[in-house]
This record gives sequence, C-alpha cells and structure tokens, in this order.
Amino acid sequence: MNELYPRFSDAEMERRHAAVAAVMAEREVEHLLVYGANRFGLGVGWLTRWPVTREAFVLITRGERDVLFVDFYNHVPNARRIATEADVRACEGRGVELPLAELRRRGAAGRRIGVIGPLPWRQAAPLQDLAAELVGLDGDFSRLRLSKSAEELDWLRVGCELTDSAVAALRAGARPGVDERQLGAVVEAAYLGRGGTTHIHYFATTPMDGPGLAAPAQWPSSRALEAGDALVCEISASWWDYPGQVLRTFAVEAEPTSLYRELHEVADAAFDAVAARLHAGATAAELVDAAGVIEDAGFTIRDDLVHGFVGGYLPPVLGSRSRMLGEVPDFTFAAGMTVVVQPNVVTSDETAGVQTGELLLVTQDGVEPLHAVERGLLPAAL
Repeated sequence: MNELYPRFSDAEMERRHAAVAAVMAEREVEHLLVYGANRFGLGVGWLTRWPVTREAFVLITRGERDVLFVDFYNHVPNARRIATEADVRACEGRGVELPLAELRRRGAAGRRIGVIGPLPWRQAAPLQDLAAELVGLDGDFSRLRLSKSAEELDWLRVGCELTDSAVAALRAGARPGVDERQLGAVVEAAYLGRGGTTHIHYFATTPMDGPGLAAPAQWPSSRALEAGDALVCEISASWWDYPGQVLRTFAVEAEPTSLYRELHEVADAAFDAVAARLHAGATAAELVDAAGVIEDAGFTIRDDLVHGFVGGYLPPVLGSRSRMLGEVPDFTFAAGMTVVVQPNVVTSDETAGVQTGELLLVTQDGVEPLHAVERGLLPAAL
C-alpha cells in the first residue's frame, strides 16, 4: 500500500497465474487471450495489475512471458509502471491485429485458444480464423474469483471503508434543494482524494406520502430533494477493482410514514433471516426460503435479493419466491466468498420501496460484516 501504486505481492500474483494455468490445462488450451475495454474486463487487472482503460489484450502461454497490449498509445507508459511482470506493448489502434501476430509467433495457429472477457465480434472473427477452436473461459474465471485470498480481503476492506465514508457523506449532505446529480458529487468527494474510484452510486428520491419509485435508478435525474422524501441508495466505492457495497434508505427532514416503516421493518427482517442462514455449506435454496418473510408480509422485491460480488457480478444471483430469476441454482457457499444481501422490499404495485443491505464475507460458521454503516431507516442531513 505504500508503493507509488498499490501492489499485490509477488506470491499473490503467482497464485493467480497458477490458478489460471490449472484451468488452461483442464480445458486443454495452450494459449489464452484476456480482453477488456472502456474500463471493463476484470481479468486484465487481476492478472497484470493494469486496470483497463481504453482497450487491452493479455496473452498468456505456458513457458512465455505475458504480453499486455494497450491502447491508447499515451496509456502505455503508465501501464509499464503498473504491469511490471508483463511485456507491455502498444496496440497502435490496430485492435487484435498485433495480438494475433504474437499468437502466430507462439505457434497458436490451428490450436485451441482460450478467451476471457467481452471480446467484440469484429475482434473475435480473425481470432476464430487463427484458432482450431475458441474456448470461452469466463465461467472458469468467475469461479476463480468467488473466494478471496487474504491479500484480496485486505484490499477489499479498504474499498469497504471508502464506501462507508461515501454513505456517511451522503446522509449528511442529503438536504432539501440538493438534486440527485449533486448527491453524486457529495458521494464522490468522500473518496476521490483518498485514491478511491466510483463503481456505482444509484439513487431513488420520492415523496413518502405519495411515492412513485421503488428502487434506485442507474442514472441520476435533476429532481431536487424535498422535505418528506425517502432517499434510497446503493453505493460502491472501489479500491483498485475491490469495491464495497452498501444499500440504505434515509428519511429527509420528516418522520417516516407508516408504510415506509413497515417496508423497512420487513427489509430488516429479511436481511437478518438471510444473513443468519449464510455460512460455508449453506445453499442458495436456503437463502431464498429465509427471505419468505417478504411475501408473508404481502410485499415483493424488484432488485436481486442476493448476489456474489467483487471480481464481477458473481453467482449466485437470487430473487425471492415472488420474483424468481429462473430456477434456484444448485449452489453451495464456501468460506472466503463475498456476497451482497440487499432486500429491496417494495409494494406489489411497485410505487414504494426501501432497500437495506451490504457486502458480507462468508465464514465457516456464519458471516463477517465488512461495513460499519449504521443500519435502519435513518434521518438524513444530521
């Protein structure tokens, strides 16, 4: 953490490469291409330390040094300072052309090539022409990210603390007259100066005595807060691809209405019931069953009830019995997994809703909270 850029240890990076090498051997691929673009593509950063900017390709071949191709050209010097284990080269605005040339040099023509990341079809087509077969390894990569190492948890705790700071700033700054766009500025000011970055900040603002929104929106509107509003938020500040996540509901300069009190009491009960069942060896079906308090109270949900998080939007992604996302997966939790429990309890007509929840670490005997933000339907602007 005291380096010019924070760095995982050599042992941690070797652990990751060994895990990927084992997947490659299992899937019988000799070469792997990992892709990311426009700040998306977590495999690139996990294997090279370089968070994706415009576009990046990583080539991994057993017995060869990793090559990281980066665009734009002016991003290459920074990538070389961060991704020190890889041979960092410029893409030169030529997309997959230079990675393909390197794959040919490595003898990949006519071989099975593994792919991780959202490779666009224009890039995939010439890669397909080179390979005997393209083998998608995204599912394998997700499985590698489910359980976190001790070093990853250290980084994640930083992201969680930054997220807590953002939620505290939001609560203090949510006053009548402040619009949703300005709420975003309040949130970001809490962590940008400390090296944090924005993963998400979603808001819903609506009058409690005449509500019209049940879940946070992904894009802020120009609506200004008013006394008597409910403010529902979902906040994730990130420390180098390790974000926390907190979901809370605040009452703006008013006591909560009876409907909002009831909604939040049910949300709290659902969170407690799910968290009480969550431990190594628990199943997805057990968590869905525990959330039945929502339907028993006559309510439903709009957002996911539970999802794996950190290293992607990870399995399992679960709804409740009134909002099933297909069949409940056959999934068993293990120690070291990080999971968001986030009951978004809403009325059946979805005009009113609350949300509470946060990221939890699954342990052998239960869960470890990773956040310190006060729970409850709390007043804003203290």
